Amino acid sequence: MMEDQDKTLETKNMAEASEAINESRAGDGPASGKFSGSISDSKGKSKSRKGTIREYAEAIITAIILALIIRAFVVQAFKIPSGSMLDTLQIGDHLLVNKFLYGLDLPFTDKKVFGLRDPAKGDIIVFKYPEDPRRDFIKRVIAAAGDTVEARDRIIYVNGKPVPEPYVIHTASTILPAEVSKRDNFGPIEVPEGKVFMMGDNRENSHDSRYWGFVDHEAVRGKAFIIYWSQDGSPFNPRWGRIGDLIH
Repeated sequence: MMEDQDKTLETKNMAEASEAINESRAGDGPASGKFSGSISDSKGKSKSRKGTIREYAEAIITAIILALIIRAFVVQAFKIPSGSMLDTLQIGDHLLVNKFLYGLDLPFTDKKVFGLRDPAKGDIIVFKYPEDPRRDFIKRVIAAAGDTVEARDRIIYVNGKPVPEPYVIHTASTILPAEVSKRDNFGPIEVPEGKVFMMGDNRENSHDSRYWGFVDHEAVRGKAFIIYWSQDGSPFNPRWGRIGDLIH
C-alpha cells in the first residue's frame, strides 16, 4: 500500500515537473517571438529611412535640372551694377530676362533657333559686351537692321525722323561736336543685317554703340521684362515700390 502511494506520488511529481517544463517552454516562445519582431521592425524602419532620403535626393536633383533648363532656355536673372540705364533701371535692381523670345542658343555654337522675333526698337536687352564677351551689358535698342541712325545735338534720328525718348536723361550741360566726341553728334550710320544699335538711357554716362559699334543678334541673351527685387545698397533697404514693375 505504501509502495503504491509512493509510486502515485512519484508519478504526480513527474507530471508536475513535466508541466513546469512545458510552461517554461511556452513562456520562452512568445518572448522569443517578440525579440524576433523587434529585429524585423528595426529593418523596416531602416528601409523606410533610406526610401525617404532617396525621395528627397531625387526631388532635389530634379529641381536642379529643371532650374538649369529654365536658366539656359527660358528665363535668367540679372542684377544692375551701374547707372547707364538710369532712370529706367536703378543700381541694385534685380530683373528677369526672357531668353526664349529671340531664340534658344544651340550648345557649342553661336547660333539661335526657334526665335519668335528679332530685337526691335525700344527693347531693353541683355547682351554679351562686344569687346569682352565674358561680360554682360544691358541697353536699349535704338535702331535695328536696315535702319539709318544718327544724333544731332543729342536728338536721335532713325530713318530721318526724330525719335521721342521720354525715358532719356541728360546730366551734362554742354553739347560736344562730332569732332570732339560721338556722345552728342554722330552718323548717319546704317545698321547691318543681323545687328542692332544700342544706347543707354543715361546718355552722358553710358558706354554703348556710339563708341564700340553694333551688337550681333547671336550675342543677345534676352529681353528684360520685370523687376523681381530692388535694393538700395543693402538687402535690408528694399525698394518695395519697384518690385514687380514691368520694364519698357
